[in-house]
Amino acid sequence: MIFGLRVKNIAFILLGSAIFSFGIVHFNMQNNLGEGGFTGITLLLYFLWNLDPAISNIVLNVPVFFIGWKFLGRTTFLYTIIGTLAVSLFLSIFQINPFSMHMQSDMTLVALFAGVFIGIGLGIIFRYGGTTGGVDIIARIVHKYVGWSMGRTMFMFDFVVIATSIFTFLDMVQGMYTLVAVYIGARVIDFIQEGAYAARGAVIISGKSDQIADHIIKEMDRGVTILNGKGSFTGEAREVLYCIVGRNEIVRLKNIINDIDPHAFVAVSSVHDVVGEGFTLDENKNPLNE
Repeated sequence: MIFGLRVKNIAFILLGSAIFSFGIVHFNMQNNLGEGGFTGITLLLYFLWNLDPAISNIVLNVPVFFIGWKFLGRTTFLYTIIGTLAVSLFLSIFQINPFSMHMQSDMTLVALFAGVFIGIGLGIIFRYGGTTGGVDIIARIVHKYVGWSMGRTMFMFDFVVIATSIFTFLDMVQGMYTLVAVYIGARVIDFIQEGAYAARGAVIISGKSDQIADHIIKEMDRGVTILNGKGSFTGEAREVLYCIVGRNEIVRLKNIINDIDPHAFVAVSSVHDVVGEGFTLDENKNPLNE
């Protein structure tokens, strides 16, 4: 721990900042693509007046830092400072010795990779408690108090910035490719925020619920929660089982249920993020990945 901050979180925020900055320099700046949010404003200043995005990124974020301190608290605020400074640092580094991609002949690939790199970078930063300032802070505040996903808030803000860019340095085609990149980035951010590991949640209604629960526990080493349910048509009380298994375990779960009760009702849904024993904690409640 450093000043109450986790070293692991700092490391991943730095990694995310590097990925994000690499995408901005090598796909957006090299191919005259815009971007949304404060990054889009820094690119607008770069293309119009050749102002260094690494510097304008810090200058634009100073007022937002005060908002971040008030709404996000000390820890997230410190992570935000780390993320913002890291982005400016990596923007400077990648501009010194950039790779020449020569992708102007295929702007579809440029838009795709720009969105993927930016989305992965920001997604990692968000997942480990940080932001890169600007609209990231606004998106986090909206997520906290309104419940909107960060990707959705950022896309709305991005649209306004991109529309402004189209009337300044982007032509219509470049603007459309920019919108594609921003949309892909927003989807990637949500994907990483929700968790790349998608588990499955199963609701099971059966007259042999005790047997099914016992076999799931013994054969799959997964926990089962028994809920008290009541049929709205028959009025009959019935136990309802709920369990979460890995994506690769769902066929095995269905086979266990079918062997015991072929007439059981089973509803399976996607679970994007799982925290707890068997997924992030072992049987002794210790983290699995630390």
